[in-house]
Amino acid sequence: MNAPTFRAAIAGTGSYLPSRILTNDDLSKMVDTSDEWIYPRTGIRSRHLAAEGENTSDMAAEAARRAMAAAGVAPEEVELLIVATITPDSPLPATACHVQTKAGLANATCFDVTAACSGFLYALDVARQFVMAGTVRTALVVGAEKMSAITDWTDRTTCILFGDGAGAAVVRRADEGSPNGILSCATGTDGSLAPLLFVEAGGSALPTSAETLAARKGYVRMDGHTIFKHAVRNMASVALKAVSDAGLSPADIDWIVPHQANIRIIQAVAKALDAPMEKVVTNIETTGNTTAASIPVALDAAVRDGRVKPGQNVLFAAFGAGLTWAASVVRFGR
Repeated sequence: MNAPTFRAAIAGTGSYLPSRILTNDDLSKMVDTSDEWIYPRTGIRSRHLAAEGENTSDMAAEAARRAMAAAGVAPEEVELLIVATITPDSPLPATACHVQTKAGLANATCFDVTAACSGFLYALDVARQFVMAGTVRTALVVGAEKMSAITDWTDRTTCILFGDGAGAAVVRRADEGSPNGILSCATGTDGSLAPLLFVEAGGSALPTSAETLAARKGYVRMDGHTIFKHAVRNMASVALKAVSDAGLSPADIDWIVPHQANIRIIQAVAKALDAPMEKVVTNIETTGNTTAASIPVALDAAVRDGRVKPGQNVLFAAFGAGLTWAASVVRFGR
């Protein structure tokens, strides 16, 4: 006897951005840079930073609460919580465990996913599989990052890029007979390219010590030029695969919600998909790169301002450290 297969749908979204804002002009007082240099190269003018004592789990819990409210889901209905993050509150336990307590998700099984900027889409695919299999009816997927905690504010090549925030989506069994739902997910990894984007210290291979702190080895390091080329190629490729797997063509996509890493990467991916920028959701100008949070934060903004509507086909695409990449096509609504 075959196991039941259900369609999984995004039933509601939520996001949270800290109130503290760091502009390019603010950064110019910290390192040798300027708005005139940063904006044309990245598309970023400002980013949000967590307040003193505000943790990844705090931001994740607030985004989760807002997503549940949008979906009309009570906390006790959530059976699965997946938090995508590379900036956990601590190495142990999973940040999802803290979010469970803070958001009142007493009935949820909780764990983290670590896939950097692709993390939200990896977690979305995992939640989709649980719902499709009938294992759970309601899941909550959160992408949350406190990138300010691992950003070297003396390194002008990286500190201009990152911001903090969280975004969430409630994934539920689609309404009976509804054509809406998550139509496809595609993922990929090339671990041989891990040295292009990494944090050297803080794990078991190189534990944090006085020496690693002095050498600033606990912060993000990146080969930006090489990352750019891989990001464009792999985001475009995985996006086209997700569209094909969904039984659609690029022309059928109403909105593209890409990872908000760099406006030039976003423009290059849109060109590869033959899509006008008018169909691309961007908020990088005011958020910077929030890694795993970037797609759900941008999606929530587009849902709440009325751009993304039920029945529309939405394409997500991301690329991150690992190197990892992912894409998903969703016919929005239950």
